[in-house]
Amino acid sequence: MVEAERGLRLEGVAIALGGQRLVALDTLIRPGETLTVMGPSGSGKSTLLAAITGTLAPAFTLSGRVRLDGVDITHMPTEARRVGILFQDELLFPHLSVGGNLAFGLRPHVRGRAERRARIEEALEAIGLAGFFDRDPATLSGGQRARVALMRMLLSEPCALLLDEAFSKLDATLRGQIRELVFDTARDQGLPVLQVTHDISDAEAAQGRQHLL
Repeated sequence: MVEAERGLRLEGVAIALGGQRLVALDTLIRPGETLTVMGPSGSGKSTLLAAITGTLAPAFTLSGRVRLDGVDITHMPTEARRVGILFQDELLFPHLSVGGNLAFGLRPHVRGRAERRARIEEALEAIGLAGFFDRDPATLSGGQRARVALMRMLLSEPCALLLDEAFSKLDATLRGQIRELVFDTARDQGLPVLQVTHDISDAEAAQGRQHLL
């Protein structure tokens, strides 16, 4: 596959509601690159992400194509798209341990209890939470929850990463730490990143292109 085909391509993507166009975007986000889409509440930022993940509400109409590493994913089921997303809430399952939450992210090809446990223990060590397998998520700090949510998403082996106001609920110090972790990880793994936010500091931290709605 040629290099130009790699990444997340929004090919003439336009989203409308009731005949009124909300979002129009035509761009390629290359591996390791971040595009930040900014705009006020109600401008269609989260709607754009829903179109990419396959969760767009029926009231909206979508035209154009979404391609990931050259593959047209526009009409694929959500679980087949290999697109990871982080929200402003970590959305950890309260009835599962930290290890159980991470196990939820593992892909089906990771089989056997021993192999799955080893993968999770390795992931916990990578985010500085070695020994936290059996911990209740309710006992974690905000930064620890954010790291678990990030690692759960990464264990699903995504080919692209979406950020939906992912840092907006973190305090200033923690926000800087988690932003650095997310963007450094995306660059290291060669993931194209589409971030939507209303905060210019998030856009600046991404060190990538910006698009205003």
